[in-house]
Amino acid sequence: MSRIAGRFARVEPRRRVRDLVLGLLSDLPRKNCWSIAEWAGQASPHGMQHLLGWAKWDADTVRDDVREYVLEHLHDDDAVLFVDETGDVKKGTHTVGVQRQYTGTAGRIENAQVAVYLVYAGRRGHAAIDRELYLPRSWTCDPDRCRAAGLGEDTVFATKPELAARMIGRFLDAGHRVGWVAGDEVYGGNPKLRAALEERQVGYVLAVACSAEVTTGAGEFRADVLAVKVPKWAWLKLSAGAGGKGHRFYDWAVIDLAEPRLGSHQLLIRRNRTTGELAYYRCWSPAAVPLATLVRVAGSRWRVEETFQSGKGLAGLDEHQLRRFTSWSRWVTLAMLAHAFLAVVRADEHARHSAPDGLIPLTCNEIQRLFTTLVVRPVHGAAHRLGWSDWRRRHQARAQASHYRRKAANQT
Repeated sequence: MSRIAGRFARVEPRRRVRDLVLGLLSDLPRKNCWSIAEWAGQASPHGMQHLLGWAKWDADTVRDDVREYVLEHLHDDDAVLFVDETGDVKKGTHTVGVQRQYTGTAGRIENAQVAVYLVYAGRRGHAAIDRELYLPRSWTCDPDRCRAAGLGEDTVFATKPELAARMIGRFLDAGHRVGWVAGDEVYGGNPKLRAALEERQVGYVLAVACSAEVTTGAGEFRADVLAVKVPKWAWLKLSAGAGGKGHRFYDWAVIDLAEPRLGSHQLLIRRNRTTGELAYYRCWSPAAVPLATLVRVAGSRWRVEETFQSGKGLAGLDEHQLRRFTSWSRWVTLAMLAHAFLAVVRADEHARHSAPDGLIPLTCNEIQRLFTTLVVRPVHGAAHRLGWSDWRRRHQARAQASHYRRKAANQT
């Protein structure tokens, strides 16, 4: 917390932000301003709501602090940057960025809010270091709606690959280097993102659709057509990395592409050894690299999925109940900090102490459980709990009375 303390001019928001981050790390079944304020011993949620909505502090500078904290503790010369989006299912139409859209969280089209994240993944651990909220055209084409949600007058539509390029640019402009960027088909199918990475001399392994057109020395082909032409001897059995049940072996093949731009352009193909299902990746690097390197990058996608899972399950990344953009950016930034804390503690524990025989190494889940139980569990008396019960019922009574008045006014 001392890393971000200087971002708050007064002691009150410093104390509240500490309580909020500890609340995000707690074992509360539901994390929002109400539940965290009660857990922290505050008399009402007003202080937490003020911290997220109106207090004077810049979430982007705290975001940069999170990035530097992660890189200081999890730095790896072979690290990979992952770009990916995740959605939070929401009700109503007033929450910033919400519309009916596909979200992988639900696996279908839902009323949801979608954000793109940048995840830093190395051998010591992985954590999100940047975020951008995806704003559909239904929002950017409606200035009044944007203004009501706290968005600036200059808000314009940006695709998910454009948001990814923006975050990668911030990372590189801050003086950091990384050898590889990875992402799914949304990003691999975007030529502007690929060109931007090549211009910055950053290698990539980006998934593409089976219908993606690529150019070889023999002409232009669909990716799935080229896969049929790969001879049997060209497939190599390689591990995509260790999973929960051991190494994940696939068959891999790589095809050199004929591109006018400098560097090594390749199409990487992965084949499931059981089902025969194929996956395709556009790859580029400033100089040729071994197939094993491309496989390592492609096979480490599970890290971004685990980051989202633990960020939501352990740090409340998706549990905000906030409508305005400022509040959203502050909540997710502090949730990223809380999750980064768990990732850093895990990495340090693994480096200092090997797990005894018969025990797996400490996980983020177990570290959160121990930290909450042994270090920060608050104890409040009956008077505090009863006071919160009164406050909730009073608030609900006001809301009910207001609803009845509006309903009566509409009927007259």
